[in-house]
Amino acid sequence: MTDQYVATIDLGSNSFHMVIARYHGDSLRIVDRLKQRVRLADGLDDDNRLGQEAMERGLECLRLFGERLHGFPSTRVRVAGTYTLREAINAQEFVRRAQKVLGFPIDIVSGNEEARLIYQGVAHTQQTQGQVLVIDIGGGSTELIIGQDFDCRHVSSRSMGCVSFTRQFFADGELSETRFSQAIEAAEYQLVPVLGRYLDLGWDQVLGSSGTIKTLLEICAAAANEPVIDLPGLLHLKGLLIQAGHIDQVDIPGLSEDRKPLIAAGLSILLGIYRSFNLERMGFSDGALREGLLHTFFDRVKHHDIQLNTLQALSREYEIDQRQAARVRDTAGVLFNQVCDAWQLDMDFGNLLGCAAQLHEIGLHINFTGVHRHSAYIIGNADLPGFTQEEQKALAALARFHRKALKLSELEPLNYLPEQQLWRLVRLLRLAVALHRRRQDGILPELLLEVSTDDELRLHLPASWCNSNTLLFTTLEREQAYQDKAGWKLTLVRA
Repeated sequence: MTDQYVATIDLGSNSFHMVIARYHGDSLRIVDRLKQRVRLADGLDDDNRLGQEAMERGLECLRLFGERLHGFPSTRVRVAGTYTLREAINAQEFVRRAQKVLGFPIDIVSGNEEARLIYQGVAHTQQTQGQVLVIDIGGGSTELIIGQDFDCRHVSSRSMGCVSFTRQFFADGELSETRFSQAIEAAEYQLVPVLGRYLDLGWDQVLGSSGTIKTLLEICAAAANEPVIDLPGLLHLKGLLIQAGHIDQVDIPGLSEDRKPLIAAGLSILLGIYRSFNLERMGFSDGALREGLLHTFFDRVKHHDIQLNTLQALSREYEIDQRQAARVRDTAGVLFNQVCDAWQLDMDFGNLLGCAAQLHEIGLHINFTGVHRHSAYIIGNADLPGFTQEEQKALAALARFHRKALKLSELEPLNYLPEQQLWRLVRLLRLAVALHRRRQDGILPELLLEVSTDDELRLHLPASWCNSNTLLFTTLEREQAYQDKAGWKLTLVRA
């Protein structure tokens, strides 16, 4: 890889982080970091609606980040939204405004994808020993990952974070044994559904990442002159906080003013994890989500392999006809390559189309009737390693609209790609599906698809083929009618 700069932004529930790095050959060097506390999760009300003040704090930070990224091509910047944007019912409003201010697209990653990225950040920045348990306490969620080397073995994202727990248990600043007991028990309760799997897998090393655990490390290190977080140190800190009685009275070496309001919640969550997992001590890694994002640029081929493994696993689990999926995928690829320049579709869109073709019949596992809806449901609710939340939504939408009437009003808005681009992929997928209705190899002629004015598609087919393949040509005519009703012109040209 030649010299190039890339940047990643982590839109956390408490702080926004940006990292800029330079790749040279096979090495990665961080050249700049920016961080700003925006307290985004503080803006969530009881209905999970993000308030305007919190939005403005986030937008002001992104204006600053946008200045620093001036001149970066969009292919060299990745922005990931996490827990708060996953939960906010009006997240789309913030994302639209944020993309305009920042100048780059924003992906809202799923909890499990966030966990995988965190692990990659740790694995690429920390020397590990054997199987590792990684713990990351964020503002709105906590991620727990077991992995070895660069491979994740198990991931989980739990709905507990230092901002959300502060609001729930320490909102008035009172620090008491009762408050801590309630918070610790709540953390333990969150872990019950996933604990058994982690205990079965086991671990040789425990590492924490991100700001909350780094703060706890600094406090423990200041007290014990050792860079580890051990249980006695955490219990000692808990005692000091209870002794202070109120957060305003806390004065502890290693605890900064901006971290002070969240320390009780972060400590409670970590103590809940220590008790549930029977931990005694843990180390710390500087790697986290933003570093994991950086390495997705460098490991793009490997990332593609993760997606491929996901597709293969789903194909086996749901008994997809892989020969038919391959036929549709290959034909969709041929059609895509003929129109991608005219429609300004880059290869990421081509990859998305191919993945959708691979999975479009997954709903047959439920029933042929309504297969497109069944496929969309399965894809939208499955765990898809290697795919962002927005990519997963796009795949579900492509599966939903791959056949039958095109009800455009049923499309949920996406941030990952403009609506027009999604519909263009839908049109290509539908053509590929229609062309392979006979589910046989070697029956298609050489295809020529071109884009004319007003987004008209013109599919050129040999007249002799049309005459000898009445079923397929009739299917294409029906597809022509569907697209015409949706407001799109599809012309079948008998050459």
